[in-house]
Formats: sequence, structure tokens, C-alpha cells
Amino acid sequence: MRYYIIAGEASGDLHGSNLIKELHKKDKNATIQCWGGDLMQASGASLVKHYRELAFMGFTEVIKNLPTILKNISFCKKDIIDFKPDVIILIDYPGFNLRIAKWAKTQGFKIVYYISPQVWAWKENRVHDIKKNVDKMLVILPFEKDFYTKWNYEVEYVGHPLAEVVNHFKEKNKNQPNAFGDKKIIALLPGSRKQEITKKLPIMLSVAKHFSEYQFIVAKAPGLDNSFYDDMMRGYDNVSTVSNRTYELLLHASAALVTSGTATLETALFGVPEIICYKGNNISYQIAKRLITIKFIGLVNLIMNKEVVKELIQNDLNLTNIKNELDLILNDANKKEQIKNDYAALQTLLSSGGNASENAANAVIKLMS
Repeated sequence: MRYYIIAGEASGDLHGSNLIKELHKKDKNATIQCWGGDLMQASGASLVKHYRELAFMGFTEVIKNLPTILKNISFCKKDIIDFKPDVIILIDYPGFNLRIAKWAKTQGFKIVYYISPQVWAWKENRVHDIKKNVDKMLVILPFEKDFYTKWNYEVEYVGHPLAEVVNHFKEKNKNQPNAFGDKKIIALLPGSRKQEITKKLPIMLSVAKHFSEYQFIVAKAPGLDNSFYDDMMRGYDNVSTVSNRTYELLLHASAALVTSGTATLETALFGVPEIICYKGNNISYQIAKRLITIKFIGLVNLIMNKEVVKELIQNDLNLTNIKNELDLILNDANKKEQIKNDYAALQTLLSSGGNASENAANAVIKLMS
């Protein structure tokens, strides 16, 4: 069969790559074309466009780059027509993918959505379009199945793909020595887009001088120059960076400061106490605050439906608060035990669906049979 897969972010590239591997196992004649990244390409797909060309974050950034976005949508439609896929698989990235789904349905293509848009957080009315345009929705968060049931839309829970990815890495590297030096480590995961890193990393770094006994290590985003980070890190003796070693870093970290998103869940699955750090464009934030209906922004807290880890959002993300919270998760025995227990419950919950990538591949092939 011919598969056309669209992912627009680093996390989508990761999950898309594992899905592609499973599709190749189950369909020896699979031909796969994709929008994604290096991982999807390495897994056996022909890469049309890299997600680095697609990453626009926040309301104001989207408006500013609207001509580019519309041009990409037009190009994508033409490429799909030329490729003639048997099925289109959309991975998260809703602003783009929901538009493609609506168009593709009118063209008679079969559409699978793997990793649901966060319609439970805001703009619930998008469910109407999903029901109309998506033939099969595969969800990865346990509560999403109940959410869609409320809308009389049957979806399939396949488990969370990060559970299998992290567990595999931990098992493979459980005896690996710490290659980052003698000091205990605090990991800084400031995101993958320039605009979010510029907003958050300087504030996250400011706490390093107050914890001189620790080594602060920044996980750099792929594709960004060293000079971009060097300018922000100047003046810190106990700060360094790593590239393409985020999981190794989390394997040895004592704590982490993590921007919102998939990385917050990865950090939890590694068992690292964390603080979720978010600060965005103020106009975008003020708009989002009025639209979003959920209690938390961190996936860990959302899935567990309680504050497992502290969220420092917008003006609350400052030196004083980071310092106080970091001291708590590093040194308070009761807090550390609470986080450990909640993380264990989270791991059990996310693993309950089985191997997400294999389940998703099975669902796609079953739909097409």
C-alpha cells in the first residue's frame, strides 16, 4: 500500500518514525511519503518537507507567517494528488492537518488521525469536523476515549508511544556510566523552537548561580547553531550543553526544568522530578488563557488529573519561584516520594494500552483491508 504521513513537530517525527517501522514490518510492499523529520526519513519514508520549515508557535506567529502556511497547504495538496496514497495518516499538528483532512475527504482519500488534536483543551467544536472527515481516530491519552464518547464518536486507544520508547531506552542503557562529569545534574529542556527558547531559557538559566554544586546541562534543539545558545549562557561556570543526547541526560539527571509539551512526559517516564516552565508571547498567552478550559498545561498533570509537578506559567516563571521549587524537589524527602509514587502510577496508566506503534499500524491496515 501507499501511505502519506504528515507530522509537523519533533515529537511527531519520533512517533511517526516508530509507526513507519511497524508499517514496514506488516506491509512488505509499503511505499511511504512523509512530512516530518530525520527520524521518519531514516525509518524508510521519502521526506517531502522537514518539520523545521513548519514550526510556527502561538497566535501572533501564525498570523505573521500565514502566507507561508497557506503556501505549504497548497503544496501538500498537490503532492498528495501526485502520490495517490491509499491512506493519509495525520499525526497531531492540528492547525495544518485538520485542513488537509477536510480537503482530502472531498477527494475520496481514507484518513487516519494518530495522536488526537487537543480538542479537549479548547475549541471542542472541532470534533464535528473530525467526525465528518476522519475515518479512524487513534488516541494515546487514556481520558481521550471518554472525551470522544461524549461526542458519540468511537475512537481507539492504542497506548502512549512514549512509554515504549522510554522503557526501551532505559532497559538498553541501564548500566551506562554517567559521562557528564562528577557533579549532580539538573537538565534544562527549553523546547525546540527559537522563539520559545529565547523567552524561557534565560530565566531557567538564572537559577544556576544559586545551585553551584550542580551542573546545569541544556538539551539543544536539532538544527539550531551553537552561537544561539552561547549568547544566553555567557557568564555561567556550571552550565553546558548537549546535542542529540536528551534521553541520556535524563537518565542521569537529579531534576529538570522543562518547557511544556512532550518533554514533560518524557521526563516523568524517566522518573526525574521536574518543574514545568512556560512563558510565551504575551498577546498569544492572553488569548489562549481566555480560550483554554483545562486546569493544567503539563501532560503529566493532565493525565493524572492533579498537580503532580509544579507549573510555573508566564509571570510566575521567575528566578524566585524556580529557586524555591527546585530546592523543594531536590531536598524535600516527602515531595520526592510523592513525585516518585505519582510517576509510577502514570507509567502503569500509559503502558496499559500495549505497544502504541504496533497497535496503530494494525489499526491502519485493518481499516484498509
